[in-house]
Amino acid sequence: MSAISVGQAVLLGVVEGVTEFLPVSSTGHLKITEGLLDIPVDDKSVVAFTAVIQVGAIAAVLLYFFGDIRRFVGAFANGLTDREARQRHDFKFACWVFYATLPVVAVGLAAKSLIDGPLASLWVVAGSLLAGSAVMWFADRFGRRKRGEDDIDLTDAMAVGSSQILALLFPGFSRSGATMSTALVRDLDRVAATRLSFFLSIPALTGAGLYELKDAVGGGVSVLPLAVGTLVSFVVAYASIAWLLRYVARHSFDLFVGYRVAVAAVLIGLLATGTLST
Repeated sequence: MSAISVGQAVLLGVVEGVTEFLPVSSTGHLKITEGLLDIPVDDKSVVAFTAVIQVGAIAAVLLYFFGDIRRFVGAFANGLTDREARQRHDFKFACWVFYATLPVVAVGLAAKSLIDGPLASLWVVAGSLLAGSAVMWFADRFGRRKRGEDDIDLTDAMAVGSSQILALLFPGFSRSGATMSTALVRDLDRVAATRLSFFLSIPALTGAGLYELKDAVGGGVSVLPLAVGTLVSFVVAYASIAWLLRYVARHSFDLFVGYRVAVAAVLIGLLATGTLST
Protein backbone atom coordinates (compact mmCIF):
# COMPACT_ATOMS: atom_id res chain seq x y z
CA MET A 1 0.00 0.00 0.00
CA SER A 2 1.02 3.61 -0.35
CA ALA A 3 1.88 5.24 2.95
CA ILE A 4 -0.82 7.15 4.82
CA SER A 5 -0.14 10.84 4.29
CA VAL A 6 0.13 13.43 7.06
CA GLY A 7 -3.12 15.02 5.90
CA GLN A 8 -4.93 11.70 6.04
CA ALA A 9 -3.38 11.05 9.47
CA VAL A 10 -4.78 14.37 10.77
CA LEU A 11 -8.27 13.48 9.56
CA LEU A 12 -8.09 9.97 11.01
CA GLY A 13 -6.76 11.40 14.28
CA VAL A 14 -9.76 13.73 14.52
CA VAL A 15 -12.17 10.86 13.83
CA GLU A 16 -10.42 8.67 16.42
CA GLY A 17 -10.40 11.41 19.06
CA VAL A 18 -14.07 12.30 18.60
CA THR A 19 -15.40 8.73 18.47
CA GLU A 20 -13.14 6.59 20.68
CA PHE A 21 -15.09 7.16 23.89
CA LEU A 22 -18.48 8.09 22.48
CA PRO A 23 -20.63 4.94 22.09
CA VAL A 24 -20.69 5.23 18.29
CA SER A 25 -17.71 2.97 17.34
CA SER A 26 -14.37 4.59 16.62
CA THR A 27 -13.22 1.55 14.63
CA GLY A 28 -16.34 1.69 12.49
CA HIS A 29 -15.93 5.40 11.79
CA LEU A 30 -12.23 4.98 11.03
CA LYS A 31 -12.96 2.18 8.56
CA ILE A 32 -15.66 4.25 6.86
CA THR A 33 -13.27 7.23 6.66
CA GLU A 34 -10.49 5.02 5.30
CA GLY A 35 -12.89 3.65 2.70
CA LEU A 36 -13.87 7.17 1.61
CA LEU A 37 -10.16 8.05 1.37
CA ASP A 38 -9.58 4.92 -0.75
CA ILE A 39 -7.34 3.41 1.93
CA PRO A 40 -7.72 -0.41 2.05
CA VAL A 41 -9.45 -1.10 5.37
CA ASP A 42 -8.18 -4.68 5.66
CA ASP A 43 -4.52 -3.87 4.97
CA LYS A 44 -2.39 -5.07 7.88
CA SER A 45 -0.55 -1.77 8.32
CA VAL A 46 -3.81 0.22 8.17
CA VAL A 47 -5.34 -1.93 10.91
CA ALA A 48 -2.16 -1.41 12.91
CA PHE A 49 -2.22 2.38 12.29
CA THR A 50 -5.75 2.50 13.68
CA ALA A 51 -4.67 0.69 16.84
CA VAL A 52 -1.60 2.86 17.34
CA ILE A 53 -3.36 6.24 17.14
CA GLN A 54 -5.76 4.98 19.83
CA VAL A 55 -2.84 5.41 22.23
CA GLY A 56 -3.29 9.17 21.85
CA ALA A 57 -6.87 8.84 23.07
CA ILE A 58 -5.71 6.69 25.96
CA ALA A 59 -3.15 9.36 26.90
CA ALA A 60 -6.08 11.77 27.12
CA VAL A 61 -7.82 9.41 29.57
CA LEU A 62 -4.65 9.15 31.66
CA LEU A 63 -4.39 12.93 31.88
CA TYR A 64 -8.10 13.56 32.49
CA PHE A 65 -8.38 10.91 35.21
CA PHE A 66 -4.87 11.37 36.59
CA GLY A 67 -6.10 11.92 40.15
CA ASP A 68 -8.25 8.77 40.11
CA ILE A 69 -5.54 6.68 38.50
CA ARG A 70 -2.95 7.85 41.01
CA ARG A 71 -5.34 6.88 43.81
CA PHE A 72 -5.89 3.39 42.38
CA VAL A 73 -2.18 2.82 41.75
CA GLY A 74 -1.35 4.00 45.25
CA ALA A 75 -3.99 1.74 46.75
CA PHE A 76 -2.64 -1.22 44.78
CA ALA A 77 0.93 -0.51 45.89
CA ASN A 78 -0.15 -0.25 49.53
CA GLY A 79 -2.12 -3.45 49.23
CA LEU A 80 0.96 -5.43 48.22
CA THR A 81 2.34 -5.12 51.74
CA ASP A 82 -0.67 -4.17 53.88
CA ARG A 83 -3.42 -6.75 54.49
CA GLU A 84 -5.86 -4.10 55.68
CA ALA A 85 -5.29 -2.05 52.51
CA ARG A 86 -6.22 -5.08 50.42
CA GLN A 87 -9.74 -4.93 51.86
CA ARG A 88 -10.35 -1.41 50.55
CA HIS A 89 -12.41 -0.81 47.44
CA ASP A 90 -9.69 1.10 45.56
CA PHE A 91 -7.25 -1.84 45.82
CA LYS A 92 -9.91 -4.30 44.72
CA PHE A 93 -10.98 -2.05 41.85
CA ALA A 94 -7.40 -1.84 40.54
CA CYS A 95 -7.16 -5.65 40.58
CA TRP A 96 -10.56 -6.03 38.92
CA VAL A 97 -9.56 -3.80 35.99
CA PHE A 98 -6.57 -6.09 35.40
CA TYR A 99 -8.63 -9.28 35.63
CA ALA A 100 -11.37 -7.85 33.40
CA THR A 101 -8.85 -7.12 30.64
CA LEU A 102 -7.63 -10.72 30.34
CA PRO A 103 -10.62 -12.07 28.31
CA VAL A 104 -10.32 -9.48 25.54
CA VAL A 105 -6.53 -9.98 25.39
CA ALA A 106 -6.95 -13.74 25.00
CA VAL A 107 -9.57 -13.41 22.26
CA GLY A 108 -7.60 -10.69 20.50
CA LEU A 109 -4.52 -12.90 20.23
CA ALA A 110 -6.49 -16.01 19.25
CA ALA A 111 -8.67 -14.33 16.62
CA LYS A 112 -6.19 -11.81 15.17
CA SER A 113 -6.34 -13.25 11.64
CA LEU A 114 -10.13 -12.90 11.59
CA ILE A 115 -10.06 -9.41 13.09
CA ASP A 116 -7.50 -8.20 10.54
CA GLY A 117 -9.20 -9.99 7.63
CA PRO A 118 -12.86 -11.01 7.09
CA LEU A 119 -14.21 -9.10 10.10
CA ALA A 120 -12.69 -5.85 8.82
CA SER A 121 -15.40 -5.65 6.11
CA LEU A 122 -17.56 -2.54 5.98
CA TRP A 123 -20.63 -4.80 5.76
CA VAL A 124 -19.65 -6.11 9.20
CA VAL A 125 -19.36 -2.51 10.40
CA ALA A 126 -22.86 -1.70 9.15
CA GLY A 127 -24.44 -4.76 10.78
CA SER A 128 -22.55 -4.19 14.01
CA LEU A 129 -23.67 -0.55 14.18
CA LEU A 130 -27.29 -1.70 14.03
CA ALA A 131 -26.84 -4.58 16.50
CA GLY A 132 -24.98 -2.37 18.97
CA SER A 133 -27.70 0.27 18.69
CA ALA A 134 -30.35 -2.28 19.67
CA VAL A 135 -28.31 -3.43 22.66
CA MET A 136 -27.69 0.15 23.79
CA TRP A 137 -31.36 1.08 23.45
CA PHE A 138 -32.42 -1.95 25.50
CA ALA A 139 -29.83 -1.33 28.24
CA ASP A 140 -30.71 2.35 28.56
CA ARG A 141 -34.42 1.61 28.74
CA PHE A 142 -34.41 -1.32 31.14
CA GLY A 143 -31.32 -0.76 33.31
CA ARG A 144 -32.45 0.47 36.71
CA ARG A 145 -29.43 2.78 37.25
CA LYS A 146 -29.60 2.41 41.04
CA ARG A 147 -25.90 1.66 41.73
CA GLY A 148 -22.94 4.04 41.75
CA GLU A 149 -19.20 3.63 41.28
CA ASP A 150 -18.64 2.55 44.90
CA ASP A 151 -21.05 -0.36 44.34
CA ILE A 152 -18.99 -1.91 41.52
CA ASP A 153 -17.83 -5.47 42.30
CA LEU A 154 -15.76 -8.16 40.57
CA THR A 155 -18.77 -9.56 38.70
CA ASP A 156 -19.53 -6.11 37.27
CA ALA A 157 -15.93 -5.61 36.18
CA MET A 158 -15.64 -9.05 34.55
CA ALA A 159 -18.97 -8.71 32.72
CA VAL A 160 -18.19 -5.21 31.47
CA GLY A 161 -14.58 -6.06 30.60
CA SER A 162 -15.58 -9.19 28.69
CA SER A 163 -18.11 -7.20 26.65
CA GLN A 164 -15.15 -5.51 24.93
CA ILE A 165 -14.82 -8.74 22.93
CA LEU A 166 -17.95 -7.77 20.97
CA ALA A 167 -16.30 -4.61 19.70
CA LEU A 168 -13.04 -6.43 19.05
CA LEU A 169 -14.68 -9.04 16.81
CA PHE A 170 -17.34 -6.82 15.26
CA PRO A 171 -16.03 -3.34 14.35
CA GLY A 172 -19.00 -1.01 14.51
CA PHE A 173 -20.40 -2.50 17.71
CA SER A 174 -18.34 0.01 19.76
CA ARG A 175 -16.16 -0.83 22.73
CA SER A 176 -17.55 2.03 24.79
CA GLY A 177 -21.09 1.20 23.67
CA ALA A 178 -20.70 -2.46 24.66
CA THR A 179 -19.15 -1.67 28.04
CA MET A 180 -21.60 1.10 28.93
CA SER A 181 -24.57 -1.05 27.90
CA THR A 182 -23.36 -4.00 29.96
CA ALA A 183 -22.83 -1.73 32.95
CA LEU A 184 -26.36 -0.35 32.58
CA VAL A 185 -27.78 -3.89 32.43
CA ARG A 186 -25.89 -4.48 35.69
CA ASP A 187 -27.92 -1.52 37.06
CA LEU A 188 -25.05 0.97 37.31
CA ASP A 189 -26.01 4.58 36.72
CA ARG A 190 -24.88 6.29 33.50
CA VAL A 191 -21.96 8.20 35.03
CA ALA A 192 -20.61 5.11 36.83
CA ALA A 193 -21.03 3.07 33.63
CA THR A 194 -19.16 5.68 31.61
CA ARG A 195 -16.30 6.03 34.11
CA LEU A 196 -15.90 2.23 34.34
CA SER A 197 -15.74 2.11 30.55
CA PHE A 198 -12.95 4.70 30.59
CA PHE A 199 -10.88 2.84 33.19
CA LEU A 200 -11.24 -0.48 31.36
CA SER A 201 -10.13 1.15 28.12
CA ILE A 202 -6.68 2.00 29.47
CA PRO A 203 -5.00 -1.45 29.56
CA ALA A 204 -6.92 -2.85 26.57
CA LEU A 205 -6.27 -0.04 24.10
CA THR A 206 -2.73 0.71 25.31
CA GLY A 207 -1.76 -2.93 24.91
CA ALA A 208 -3.35 -3.12 21.45
CA GLY A 209 -1.56 0.01 20.28
CA LEU A 210 1.86 -1.10 21.47
CA TYR A 211 1.34 -4.60 20.04
CA GLU A 212 0.41 -3.23 16.60
CA LEU A 213 3.17 -0.59 16.44
CA LYS A 214 5.61 -2.88 14.60
CA ASP A 215 3.04 -3.71 11.91
CA ALA A 216 2.15 -0.07 11.34
CA VAL A 217 5.74 1.09 10.87
CA GLY A 218 6.91 -2.05 9.10
CA GLY A 219 3.93 -2.11 6.73
CA GLY A 220 4.48 1.19 4.93
CA VAL A 221 3.25 3.87 7.33
CA SER A 222 6.04 6.27 8.26
CA VAL A 223 6.67 7.52 11.77
CA LEU A 224 5.53 11.10 11.04
CA PRO A 225 1.90 10.27 10.13
CA LEU A 226 1.74 7.92 13.14
CA ALA A 227 2.99 10.67 15.45
CA VAL A 228 0.65 13.29 13.95
CA GLY A 229 -2.39 11.04 14.08
CA THR A 230 -1.65 10.08 17.67
CA LEU A 231 -1.16 13.71 18.78
CA VAL A 232 -4.36 14.88 17.09
CA SER A 233 -6.35 12.02 18.62
CA PHE A 234 -5.01 12.98 22.07
CA VAL A 235 -6.12 16.61 21.83
CA VAL A 236 -9.54 15.86 20.37
CA ALA A 237 -10.19 12.90 22.72
CA TYR A 238 -9.54 15.05 25.82
CA ALA A 239 -12.29 17.46 24.77
CA SER A 240 -14.57 14.53 23.89
CA ILE A 241 -14.14 12.95 27.35
CA ALA A 242 -15.03 16.19 29.14
CA TRP A 243 -18.13 16.64 26.99
CA LEU A 244 -19.33 13.03 27.36
CA LEU A 245 -19.17 13.00 31.17
CA ARG A 246 -21.23 16.20 31.34
CA TYR A 247 -23.71 14.86 28.78
CA VAL A 248 -24.44 11.47 30.38
CA ALA A 249 -25.05 13.09 33.75
CA ARG A 250 -28.22 14.67 32.34
CA HIS A 251 -29.24 12.75 29.21
CA SER A 252 -30.08 9.28 27.95
CA PHE A 253 -28.17 7.51 25.15
CA ASP A 254 -30.96 8.14 22.61
CA LEU A 255 -28.83 10.65 20.69
CA PHE A 256 -26.12 8.04 20.12
CA VAL A 257 -28.59 5.29 19.21
CA GLY A 258 -30.25 7.47 16.58
CA TYR A 259 -26.92 8.60 15.18
CA ARG A 260 -25.62 5.02 14.90
CA VAL A 261 -28.74 3.87 13.03
CA ALA A 262 -28.43 6.80 10.63
CA VAL A 263 -24.75 6.08 9.93
CA ALA A 264 -25.52 2.39 9.38
CA ALA A 265 -28.30 3.27 6.91
CA VAL A 266 -26.03 5.62 4.95
CA LEU A 267 -23.21 3.05 4.94
CA ILE A 268 -25.50 0.28 3.68
CA GLY A 269 -26.71 2.59 0.91
CA LEU A 270 -23.14 3.45 -0.14
CA LEU A 271 -22.11 -0.20 -0.16
CA ALA A 272 -25.24 -1.42 -1.96
CA THR A 273 -24.82 1.15 -4.75
CA GLY A 274 -21.11 0.48 -5.12
CA THR A 275 -20.26 4.06 -4.15
CA LEU A 276 -18.08 2.66 -1.36
CA SER A 277 -16.10 -0.54 -1.66
CA THR A 278 -16.22 -3.07 1.16
